[in-house]
Amino acid sequence: MAVSAQLLVEELQIFGLECEEAVIEKLVELCILYGQNEEGMASELIAFCTSTRKDCLSLETLNSFEHEFLSKRLSKTRHGASKDKVHGGHAGARDIVSIQELATPPQKYSSRSNRGEVVTSFGSAQGVSWSGRGGASHLSLKVLGHPEPLTGSYKCMFQKLPDIREVLTCKIEELGSELKEHYKIEAFAPILVPAQEPVTLLGQIGCDSNGKLNHKSVILEGDLEHSSGAQIPVDLSELKEYSLFPGQVVVMEGINTTGRKLVATRLYEGVPLPFHQPDEEDGDSEQFMVLVACGPYTTSDSITFDPLLDLITIINRDRPDVCILSCLLTSSFEDVFKQCLRTIIEGTRSSGSHLIFVPSLRDVHHEPVYPQPPFSCSDLLREDKKRVQLVSEPCTLSINGVIFGLTSTDLLFHMGAEEISSSSGTSDRFSRILKHILTQRSYYPLYPPQEDVAIDYENFRLYAQLPVTPDVFIAPSELRYFVKGVENKSVSIMLK
Repeated sequence: MAVSAQLLVEELQIFGLECEEAVIEKLVELCILYGQNEEGMASELIAFCTSTRKDCLSLETLNSFEHEFLSKRLSKTRHGASKDKVHGGHAGARDIVSIQELATPPQKYSSRSNRGEVVTSFGSAQGVSWSGRGGASHLSLKVLGHPEPLTGSYKCMFQKLPDIREVLTCKIEELGSELKEHYKIEAFAPILVPAQEPVTLLGQIGCDSNGKLNHKSVILEGDLEHSSGAQIPVDLSELKEYSLFPGQVVVMEGINTTGRKLVATRLYEGVPLPFHQPDEEDGDSEQFMVLVACGPYTTSDSITFDPLLDLITIINRDRPDVCILSCLLTSSFEDVFKQCLRTIIEGTRSSGSHLIFVPSLRDVHHEPVYPQPPFSCSDLLREDKKRVQLVSEPCTLSINGVIFGLTSTDLLFHMGAEEISSSSGTSDRFSRILKHILTQRSYYPLYPPQEDVAIDYENFRLYAQLPVTPDVFIAPSELRYFVKGVENKSVSIMLK
């Protein structure tokens, strides 16, 4: 559904309310996340403000509105929907609103009026040339792994529940060890052992029901070494600030007098990996241009590939040093995919630009498993092999020592639908989620995953972890585009 900020403003003005731009942007985001139109969202917000006697419409008010009303209503809707299902499902599946219902339909491509418009920027861009040197520049391109990158297909989905449990347990132990060393924690306590003094517990966040996580349904599943995987409900009433999602590895401090409930008093902040330190093999530190494009490269109202042809025109005009083509290339047959691939490679040959292709779980001709192997293209000409690189989903790429974290999975939307938070001040949802990705050191830290993401956990442990903190993290999404700094100098870009 399409959401209009102007209509939201008009609906609120009926009740005599004037809002800042940041409040309207947050309302648009809530409309998309919870599937509400402008009139319905305005009516429910006014009713909430009246019943809670809130006089002003601020970001803090919207956070309360989301946590106390919207998330609870959505949880009830999902719970009701799960009862109506005739077929069984995975116990951890999440019946969240489908992307198809949340996606904003594209404008008529040929009649759009904002072609080439700069919609957002980051930092100072004065004097920067938006043209590269194509194949003339010396670039060092390397795919980083943890420890090795994924380079080919593998047998998938032959996994047993104990094997999945082992991967999750290892993740808890590894992150717990890092947090213990960083915060100089003496020892972790067992979860179910009563204690009159404050205790420090290690575990993974979970939900005590099949609905959406909320502040009353949080449980902590302990690690194997100290707690044998036992679970305990968590009372968050004493925590002033928190941001939690299912699958998050945390260290909590609190009171556990009965061994049946933890009253959390402190949540230790996660620790990201260090940044990559460039060496001589990383090449020159001179300026280079990277162009990133996100598919699909066709529109929903046409079978032509006009956006793809326009992209090729831009590549030939600006001659970027590197082009990263992320997400859905085609949702049709394999021969159509090969034709699209050939069109891009041959059409940009004169530019000399390096082409990086990242696959998508929505590419119907490709293996729908996460992590996803690179595309296979055995008929590349010799002149193209030097400038075309097929990488996995997700992928960590080094370009002259600058580290790019690449994914085509809409993890921001998936995690945004499951995350709960509380903050004493203004809090940005996207920054919180991106920070979680860096501190959890994983390209997809959500567990259970969104039902459309089929994860092979044995290979997930090998190929979907961050080897270092990326300098630039690129994540396509159905949500609003942005570019911002996260965790000191790491820059995150979300494409729409």
